[in-house]
Amino acid sequence: MSTTTTTAPRPARIDGRRLRSERTKQLIIEAYLALLRENPVTPMPTAARIAERAGYSVRSIFERFPDLNKLRAAAADYQLAQAAALAPPRNIDGDRQTRIKSQVETRAGTCDRGVALWRVLIFSLDQDEELKPRVRIARERTIERMEIMYRPELSTLSERDRKHILIALEAITDIESWARMRELYGLSFEEACGVWIRAVDRMLPPTPSN
Repeated sequence: MSTTTTTAPRPARIDGRRLRSERTKQLIIEAYLALLRENPVTPMPTAARIAERAGYSVRSIFERFPDLNKLRAAAADYQLAQAAALAPPRNIDGDRQTRIKSQVETRAGTCDRGVALWRVLIFSLDQDEELKPRVRIARERTIERMEIMYRPELSTLSERDRKHILIALEAITDIESWARMRELYGLSFEEACGVWIRAVDRMLPPTPSN
């Protein structure tokens, strides 16, 4: 009688160099974003400043990004992924006020973290076609989130009216709207959230009764 020996598959080998390279890439992106937040009037810090902040050489930047425009696009992808990870829909089945508060606070957090890069993307749209789909995705995701959070109220509207109110809600909760409240009018995070909560509540149609 023959005996068959089963050999367990070897675990996939982790490429340490590749992991280190990806970590370096992430730190360069984070350094770029940190510099933008500190000095938002400068749309593109120099490679030397980014490298110094990240703790790497300028050569390390250009080994991972062909040019600084590619770094900017990678930073947009990084922030989109971070927004999705940090802001999943919450309290979907809550009452009207709970859902509005949850959506507004989630959106406000995303705006607080992303306003510096957002301004750079908008400023650079005409010079870099790669940025346009990323800006579109960010806006589409905001609308998709509101469709989920405000489904009971939106279900009472025609398709045309639902589309129009979503456009209006996205405009009201735009990142520049948030920045104006915080920077120009000096509102605290809580005060600015309160402004949005009241505005959204007034715009949404009545919640249907069960």
